[in-house]
Amino acid sequence: MKILLIEDEVKTLQSIRQGLEEHQWDVDIAYDGNMGFQLATRSSYALIISDIILPGLNGLELCRKLREANVATPILMLTALSTTDDKIVGLDAGADDYLVKPFEFGELMARVRALTRRSSGLVQSTNLLKIADLELNPDTKQVIRAGKEITLTAKEFQLLEYFLRNQGRVISKVELAERLWDLTFDTGTNIIEVYINFLRKKVDKDFEPKLLHTQIGMGYVVKVVA
Repeated sequence: MKILLIEDEVKTLQSIRQGLEEHQWDVDIAYDGNMGFQLATRSSYALIISDIILPGLNGLELCRKLREANVATPILMLTALSTTDDKIVGLDAGADDYLVKPFEFGELMARVRALTRRSSGLVQSTNLLKIADLELNPDTKQVIRAGKEITLTAKEFQLLEYFLRNQGRVISKVELAERLWDLTFDTGTNIIEVYINFLRKKVDKDFEPKLLHTQIGMGYVVKVVA
């Protein structure tokens, strides 16, 4: 499996590349956003890791362009910008996760494992997942509601798939963080709420009945409310 690493800081790039290769990953590298875009649209990758501050096309612009080009590869953004607003901007651009510099390599690998988990855990069944007029195909990564195809990022797809595999069961933020982000839940982060809002806008906002519900103080549940 191959990862695309886009980073203009040579020492950082070499350090990450060496660590990934020691974990048996093949790594392609790009030093700017334009080169990264060309590689990402011409080859197949399990994951794209990109800095936000890049020459030419910056990381956010790159992310938007890749999503507009229907590249659904998971994207992990690396940045020194650490405010909640900065994270939301990155996620809204189409990134699947966000890691603030400086970071421990072990934390990076945890994000890599979570984002590249495809053949185990969440994607074990080849059966179509359905509720009401919403359908999700784990094999083709296709989501359809009321006959309309919905485009999701890799993380949004994982989140929806997890809910559909657990229909009717209230799922806590702790469980979501541990199962989908492979991390211990941090009560100071609103990453779960951000993704829930993204998902609601895409699969619930323009449709009836509403399927994704908040259970105050408990978590979230996907179900049809009579």
